[in-house]
Amino acid sequence: MLSAFISSLRTADLRRKILFTLAMVILYRVGATLPSPGVNYGNVQQCIEQVSGGASGQIYSLINLFSGGALLQLSVFAVGVMPYITASIIVQLLTVVIPRFEQLRKEGQSGQAKMTQYTRYLAIALAILQATSIVALAANGGLLQGCALDIINDQSIFVLAVIVIVMTAGAALVMWMGELVTERGIGNGMSLLIFSGIAAAIPGEGKAILDSRGGLVFALVCLAALAIIIGVVFVEQGQRRIPVQYAKRMVGRRMYGGTSTYLPLKVNQAGVIPVIFASSLIYIPQLITQLIQSGSSNPGTGRWEKFVADYLSNPSDPIYIAVYFGLIVFFTYFYVSITFNPDERADEMKKFGGFIPGIRPGKPTADYLRYVLSRITLPGSVYLGIIAVLPNVFLDIGNSGGGVQNLPFGGTAVLIMIGVGLDTVKQIESQLMQRNYEGFLK
Repeated sequence: MLSAFISSLRTADLRRKILFTLAMVILYRVGATLPSPGVNYGNVQQCIEQVSGGASGQIYSLINLFSGGALLQLSVFAVGVMPYITASIIVQLLTVVIPRFEQLRKEGQSGQAKMTQYTRYLAIALAILQATSIVALAANGGLLQGCALDIINDQSIFVLAVIVIVMTAGAALVMWMGELVTERGIGNGMSLLIFSGIAAAIPGEGKAILDSRGGLVFALVCLAALAIIIGVVFVEQGQRRIPVQYAKRMVGRRMYGGTSTYLPLKVNQAGVIPVIFASSLIYIPQLITQLIQSGSSNPGTGRWEKFVADYLSNPSDPIYIAVYFGLIVFFTYFYVSITFNPDERADEMKKFGGFIPGIRPGKPTADYLRYVLSRITLPGSVYLGIIAVLPNVFLDIGNSGGGVQNLPFGGTAVLIMIGVGLDTVKQIESQLMQRNYEGFLK
C-alpha cells in the first residue's frame, strides 16, 4: 500500500489531482471554523460546552456531522453539504414518479447534466430554508437550549438576513468545491468533504473518552472500533456475482459476443442512505415537540410530549433502538427497490444477447434477479441496522462524564468513512494501473 502511495506521488498527473483534492479539503475545513458575521464566537463556544449532549445537540447532530461540526458553531459553512445530499436524494426519488426525470435519466450525458442542474437549484432552495431555520433558532435560543448567553449580539432583520445570505453562499461554495474535486481531483467530492469533517472530530472524541473513562476504557473502545471497521470492510466488499454469458453475433464482417462475465450485486446495495433516512425521520418527533413547547402551552399535547421524552429522546432506550433498527431495514428495502430495476437489467441483457445460464431471457431473468436481490437485501439491511445501533447500545461509555457528542451517529460516521476510503483507494489504484500498464512486450 505504501509503495502504491509513493508511485501515485511520482506520477505528475496523479500527484496534481491528489494535491488539488487536499487543497480543497483544507479550504473546506478553514471555512468550517470561520464564524459568520454577527455571531459571537466566544459565546458560541461556551454554549456548546454547557449544552454538550443535550436534546438540541441530538436533534441537529446529523446535520452537524455532515457539516464537520460547523453547524453548532454557526460558521460560514454551517449548512455544509446537507442541502446537496437532500436535493440529490429527492431528485433520485422523483425519477420514479415524474416521467420527465425518467426520460432525462435515459438520455445519457446530456440528460444527466440537466438533472444535475435541477439538483443544484433545489439544493440552493433547501440551503436558504435551512440557513433561515438555523439563524431563527439561534436568535431565539432554540439552537443551543440551556445557554443564557447571546449567540447573535445584534438581532435586527438586516444582520439576520446577512447571516442567512452568508450561510447560503457557503453552501453553494461547498457544492461547487465538491463538484471541482469530482472533476479535477480524486474520488467523489461531496463524500470526501463529509469524510474530512468526520475525521476532524475523531481526535476530540477520543480525547473525551480518554479524559472521562481512563486509558483502559479508551483501549477497549479502540479495539471495538477496529473490530467494527474490519467487519464493515468485509461486508462492504462482499457481493453476489451472477454469471452472465453473451451469445455470438455477426455485425457486418465482425464477430461480437461469446464472452462470459458476471453481474455483481453488493450485499450492501443501498449504501449509507437508509441510515441517513432513518436518522432524519426518528428525530422529527423531537423537533415537533420542541416547536410545541416553544409555542403556547396546550394541555392536549401532554401524552405526546411524555411519550417522546420517555421513548424517542434517549438514544440508549430499547424502544428507541428498536424503532431506529426497523426504520433502517424498511428504508433499505425501499431504496434498493427504486435504485435497482430487475426488469431494466433483464431487458438490457436481452438486447445485447446476454443471458444467465439456466435462466431464460426476459421475464424469467427479471424474476430471478428480483429473487436474488430480495434474499441478499435482508442480511444487508440487518448489517446496516446493527452497525448503526451499536453506538446507541454502548452510549454510556462515551457520554459518562462528558463524552462523545455525536455517538448516536457513530455508525453513520463509520459507514461513510470506510465507504469513501475504499472508493478513493480503488480510484487511485485504477489510475495507477492505467499509467503503469506495460503490456506483454517490455
